This record gives sequence, structure tokens and C-alpha cells, in this order.
Amino acid sequence: MLVAGATGGTGRRVLDTLRSLDADVTVRALTRSADEESALRERGADEVVIGDVLSAEDAARAVEGCDAVVCTLGSSPGLGSLTGDYADGQGVENLVDAARDAGVTRFVLVSSIGVGDSKSGMALGLRLLLRGLGILRAKARAEAHLRASGLTYTVLRPGGLTNADATGDVVVGEGGDTVSGSVPRADVAGLCVASLFTPAAENRTFEVVARRGLRGNPEGVVEVDWRMGPSPGGGASAADTAKRRSASGRASDDATVEESESAD
Repeated sequence: MLVAGATGGTGRRVLDTLRSLDADVTVRALTRSADEESALRERGADEVVIGDVLSAEDAARAVEGCDAVVCTLGSSPGLGSLTGDYADGQGVENLVDAARDAGVTRFVLVSSIGVGDSKSGMALGLRLLLRGLGILRAKARAEAHLRASGLTYTVLRPGGLTNADATGDVVVGEGGDTVSGSVPRADVAGLCVASLFTPAAENRTFEVVARRGLRGNPEGVVEVDWRMGPSPGGGASAADTAKRRSASGRASDDATVEESESAD
């Protein structure tokens, strides 16, 4: 299994979640920096690939021999963004193509509320900034590329990302204009891993916030029986293993919102 963007805030938490699984999973981490190899191995990565997903060759090398990909790549607004080359745009597309060619069976992509038909869920000021830089368009193209690839996929669109501890209680919408608010990266990481083992999550796009970070009235809320790992019975229910739920809830105004995630 490949974790792309493994040194980012969400990627690190994906490694933590995989390490806690009672499952025989070989984890490969992808990073652009050789200096990160030791830290990634300490975090639970069995293998580390040094490469840049903006290189199709590096993307192909990263997915070779993998049966699943969790992609948490992202871009932060800044002068470097003005080039229009984004890890979470063209980089994701390269990774999707490489995964398809390598016979990968499962691809989980972390995108963002604010992309495509979920645009109303992101604060207007931030949406205008990211749209002006082309980041939202890049993410939308990456989502569309994944859906058209033939890979079995799950797209997760989290709200504003925070570094708080996992709540284990998320509100999941489906349909674009559904939910708005914030969510800890740790909760998103849990859903990334659960998506790999949850048949009901296949070929679907979800908007995700934490119940305590929910803003406004949610629409299009769906119930998903998230499963946190394989088992002879088809996987343990997330309600039993991680107390993770997807259900409607009331808004809370005490969450700290961090709306963007840095690359890698």
C-alpha cells in the first residue's frame, strides 16, 4: 500500500492509523525529501520512496507492486503556487495513471470541500483565493481524472482541517452541497484507511466534517458502515473498532479551522 504525501499533516496520521491496524499490511511512503526517510520509518512505513509526483516516472516507481493508494497530497497558497504546477493537480493525475497501469485495485483521494459541486461549503474568501490561484480547478481535474480512470476509488472532501485529536464522530454528506465546517486530520486519516476496507465507499465522493465542527444545517447526509480492516467476516465495523460514525448532528462554533493542507 502506498501513502502519497506521507510527510503532510494528514499523511502522517494515515501512517499512524495503518500502524494501529491488526492487519498484515506493507506500507510504502512517498516523499520528496530524503531527509524524511528516517522519520517515516519510525512512524511505521516499511518502505520509503523518494520522488516527486510531478514526474510521471517517479509516480510509476512509487506505485510499482502496490495494490492500494492513499493520496493525501495538497498545496498551500503562496508564490510557488503561481507556476500552476500542483502536486494535488497534475501530480495526482500522474499517480492515478501510474496506479491504473500498475494494476492497483483501490485508490483513496483526499480532496477538499470547496471543490466542484461542494464549493458552497468553503468560506467565500478562501474559495476566491484558491480559485484565483487555480488550486480548486486543479483538484477538480484530479478528481475527474480519478473517476474516469477505471480504478475503484473513494474521494474524501474534508472541511477545514485541524490538528485536534480524532473525535471518532464525523458527519458525512454525499452530493456536493451537503455539509460545511471543520474536521481533525486524524478523523480524515481514519476514513482514508476505512475506505480501503468498506465496499459501500467504492466509487463514491463524500464531504466530511466532524460533528463538533459542523456549521449550519447539513444536507445529503449518508450512513456508511465504515470498516477499519479486513477480517474473515468481511471487516470489523468502525463502530466497534474506532467508534467512527457518519450521521447528522448539531453545529458547534468552538472548532479551530485550518482550511488548507500543505503538499507532502
